[in-house]
Amino acid sequence: DGVTEVLAHRSEHLPDKFVEIPCSEDYDSHKRFEGCTPRKCGRGVTDAVITREEAERIRRIAERGLSLGGSDGGASILDLHSGALSLGKHFVNLYRYFGDKVQDIFTEEDFALYRDVRQRIQQRIAQVFGISSSSLYLTKPTFFSRMNSTAARTTHDEYWHPHVDKVTYGSFDYTSLLYLSDYSSDFGGGRFVFLDAQSNRTVEPRAGRVSFFTSGSENLHRVEKVLWGTRFALTVSFTCDPAHGISDPALG
Repeated sequence: DGVTEVLAHRSEHLPDKFVEIPCSEDYDSHKRFEGCTPRKCGRGVTDAVITREEAERIRRIAERGLSLGGSDGGASILDLHSGALSLGKHFVNLYRYFGDKVQDIFTEEDFALYRDVRQRIQQRIAQVFGISSSSLYLTKPTFFSRMNSTAARTTHDEYWHPHVDKVTYGSFDYTSLLYLSDYSSDFGGGRFVFLDAQSNRTVEPRAGRVSFFTSGSENLHRVEKVLWGTRFALTVSFTCDPAHGISDPALG
């Protein structure tokens, strides 16, 4: 793996950390949106946007939703926007499959908190990259993930392969992760790893920590396999292309 540096330790509280890196050419093969498409690229980490208490409340939303299903393998997904929920080796639409029961699982307050958190992350990304927050659109997939050490049953469970978000999902321009549990106390392994030419740089999750980055090949990354415990996170992705925008989830 070469040299590994820790970009963000779990034990430290980071108001703001940003590393600028040259943009890849990935954005050139897509329509450019002036004042939004990345011209400044890099990766940031902040513990100052979402509180630990808010992260715990968000995690409880994920736990309640995922209690309805869950993957047979180590990685389960809950997407409040599309309704996608891991169930065994497949996915079901939470809203269709469970119907009115969904109203017993989630509250309006849950969705209001989710929306508020999403907006704050969006504003921080816009601020750091010097773009207008209103030029960013939430895009899909935006989802909760729950990972544990259970062996993979399908390719959906194999979250540890290196990938580039812009290549995997063409709409992505900026990716963010809100961590909802703590590395080394809630789970082992499961660190986020940026794979750079000369070294790897890791982010150790802690509840309330937001990691965000431009989605091109300049930020090739992977997640280590979770060795024990359970790792919760929320992936929130943004596009500059309004045609790929999605709306916030709503109850009913």
